[in-house]
Amino acid sequence: MQDEAYFLGVDVGTQGVRVVLIDVNGELLFEEGNVFQLNEQSRQEQSPAEWWQCCETLIKKMVMELSDKLNVSSIKSVGVTSTSGTVIPLDANHQPLHGAIMYSDKRSEEAGKSCIEAFKTNHNKGFGGFNSSSGLAKMVWFVQTYPEKAARLAKWIHAADFITGKLSGQWGITDYTNAFKSGYDVSALNWPNYISEKLGIKKEWLPQVLASGAVIGGIDVQLAETLGLSSSTLVTVGLTDGCASQIAAGAIKPGDWNTTIGTTLVLKGVTKSEIIDPLNRIYSHKHAMGTYWMPGGASNTGADWVSTQFANTDLNALNKSAAQLIPTGKIVYPLLQKGERFPILAPQAYGFGGDDLTDEEKFAASMEGVAYLERYAYELAEHLSGENVDVVYTAGGASNSEVWLKIRSAVLNKKIVKMKYVSGGVGAAILSASKTYFENVIAAVAKLTIVEKEVTPDATLVKAYQENYQQFLQEFVERGFITKEEIYA
Repeated sequence: MQDEAYFLGVDVGTQGVRVVLIDVNGELLFEEGNVFQLNEQSRQEQSPAEWWQCCETLIKKMVMELSDKLNVSSIKSVGVTSTSGTVIPLDANHQPLHGAIMYSDKRSEEAGKSCIEAFKTNHNKGFGGFNSSSGLAKMVWFVQTYPEKAARLAKWIHAADFITGKLSGQWGITDYTNAFKSGYDVSALNWPNYISEKLGIKKEWLPQVLASGAVIGGIDVQLAETLGLSSSTLVTVGLTDGCASQIAAGAIKPGDWNTTIGTTLVLKGVTKSEIIDPLNRIYSHKHAMGTYWMPGGASNTGADWVSTQFANTDLNALNKSAAQLIPTGKIVYPLLQKGERFPILAPQAYGFGGDDLTDEEKFAASMEGVAYLERYAYELAEHLSGENVDVVYTAGGASNSEVWLKIRSAVLNKKIVKMKYVSGGVGAAILSASKTYFENVIAAVAKLTIVEKEVTPDATLVKAYQENYQQFLQEFVERGFITKEEIYA
């Protein structure tokens, strides 16, 4: 291997585009974004052309700023990540027939019900949770709503696929993770017949599916000149934003799991076998290497209570106070909305506890409550998979709290690892290196992630939290969120 090698990552998110460049040691050399002005319309539809314009601007700026520091011919590859469930209809000339239909667009809710029914009746194997946020529901809705545009439809692609198409000139190619919620069977590695036979989505409209990170080809020669890049740069197939963040966080080998606590708590891990959850709380992506699985689930609980309930409070002071109060011995479940989806499926669930506590006590007990929920999620994953959770990697705003990391490590009784760079763009860059410069994605993650912090369980806290955790579960049973028999069902 040469010492000089760089990897480019592009992240097209709901609120903007971000471009990053990392070196062969995982250090971040460039990171800059372009923010969109969000409104109700842009939460339903966005312009792929605007995405691409932002990408061009940011890549040109990167080349200009780094031109005297690196040789652009050493930028080996580029990878793209974007939102899961966002789809774009293309005509025969690879032009969008319509704006990108965003994952957050709820107009496809009824179409989603038709997709779920068709899946249950005709396939019923693998992922079938095709609600309004799924790509398949949006495809069906579009064809029903715009038949005149559907008559000119040549190919459905996902958000990340549009950018890789512009970069490479190769169109109609997607990856395991993006195809997943569009109905692709990641076990059988095919598009099931019911999609075309029952839902009216023609097979020729559906993209070719490759393993995440597979090389599509070289960057378009003319485009490379325009952007200031070398035509030797390879373009790789992308992946969804959640899976990209998992890669950046370091959770890539069997037994590795990642918890991201932002607005919500999201778990993603790696198992040797596909997790089949009869209640669809956990779903399984196909691992980039093809032999493993990447199961995950998302809760309605997370850290949104911090910004909502402690908006005008000194968080540093609260964290310092919490460090002196743990374990609190109090049970608080800081769910702000009604209903929970993971790790329990309980539309009747509601938040409870903390009304009789001081702000400092409630803050500490709420952090503990999220940690209890995280533990339950991991115990559920171990129960359904029959495999151990060995190491927990972490990301999200909650990972910036030292005391919360200490609480979580003790509640889980596991080591928690935080990487230096955990963005989706970095994950896309790492994945792009996995089949262009390294032997595989596991080798790429080992080389291109940098440990910032490790937290090991405090034995005294572990013992105290074991009893408190059982009380937390008992509260769920007593309030009718789950039955005792359902705890690990």
